[in-house]
Amino acid sequence: MGVLSTSPTNMDNCIDACLKCARACEECTTACLQEPDVQARIRCIQTLNDCAEICFQSAAYMSRNSTFANQHCQICATICDACAVECKKFTDNHCQECAKICRECAEICRNMVSS
Repeated sequence: MGVLSTSPTNMDNCIDACLKCARACEECTTACLQEPDVQARIRCIQTLNDCAEICFQSAAYMSRNSTFANQHCQICATICDACAVECKKFTDNHCQECAKICRECAEICRNMVSS
C-alpha cells in the first residue's frame, strides 16, 4: 500500500526496488569517480547516471499511478540490465553489488509490468 494509499499495492515492491537501485547507482557513481582507472569507467558512469535517473522517474510514475507507468518500467528494466552489464565489467565490490541490485530491479520491473 502506498504511503498515502494512492499507489496500487502491486507497484509498492517495484517502487522500493527502483529507489534502491537509484541509490545504488548514485553511490556506485561516486565510488567509480574515486577509482584510479576512472577513464576506463566512463561508459559505466554514464550508464549508472542513466539508470539512476530512469529508476527515480519510474518510482515517480508508479507513485502517481500514471497511465504510462508500465511503459516506463519496461524501459527501466532495459536500462537496469545494461547498467548491470557495465558494472559487472569491474571487479570491485561496489560495482559487483550494484550490478546485482540492477539485475534485481530489472526483474521486479518486468514482473510488475506482466502482472
